[in-house]
Amino acid sequence: MGVRRQKHAKKIMGFYKHSFQFREPFQVLLDGTFCQAALRNKIQIREQLPGYLGGAAQLCTTRCVIKELESLGKALYGAKLIAQRFQVRNCSHHKDPVSGSTCLLSMIEDGNPHHYFIATQDQDLSNKVKKKPGVPLLFIIQNTMVLDKPSPKSLAFVQKLQTNQLVPEYQKQSIVELKEKEGLAKQEGEKRRKRKRAGGPNPLSCLKKKKKKTSEGQEPSAEKKKRRKRKRNR
Repeated sequence: MGVRRQKHAKKIMGFYKHSFQFREPFQVLLDGTFCQAALRNKIQIREQLPGYLGGAAQLCTTRCVIKELESLGKALYGAKLIAQRFQVRNCSHHKDPVSGSTCLLSMIEDGNPHHYFIATQDQDLSNKVKKKPGVPLLFIIQNTMVLDKPSPKSLAFVQKLQTNQLVPEYQKQSIVELKEKEGLAKQEGEKRRKRKRAGGPNPLSCLKKKKKKTSEGQEPSAEKKKRRKRKRNR
């Protein structure tokens, strides 16, 4: 594994860890196209992926992905065998299976609260994933796995978070629950109800007024001047 590629992945992983709270074990949802590309390029996903991401990884898929591979017949038989080795995550399509891409998109709705990575070679699915903030995208190119750089949607989302303009719905709910648990919500309500106390008098209005000079205080100085004039005349 190239040092440059490893540094690239480490930098991107730092972004998702810091901005979207991704933690080990990293959950990676794989579709049939990724499994087929790994088979063709002789990539050992289970052994190589944790080293590339820099931590333990749980490889998983959905029933819809496996059903789709089964329906495609012998051409993707090997990819189906690979997908069947992974953990199967429950989706909402038990009775009516949908395409693998549609299923994976449904797994990252509402802000990707389960912190899934999406591993696919499907260009249409990749473009749709990039429109959702906080979803890392993996693909295979030139016999190597590549972690795509954060999408413009993810970067814009983080910028809004930093300016306190936007908070994900699941984070809002967790904040409310935490406040209720700690009794902070009640305290905040009581603080709002308290009225401001009336302030004291303005200290500037309490300054002592300067005393005016009285006419009595001026008389002694006038008498002294008259006495001096008389002495000179004599």
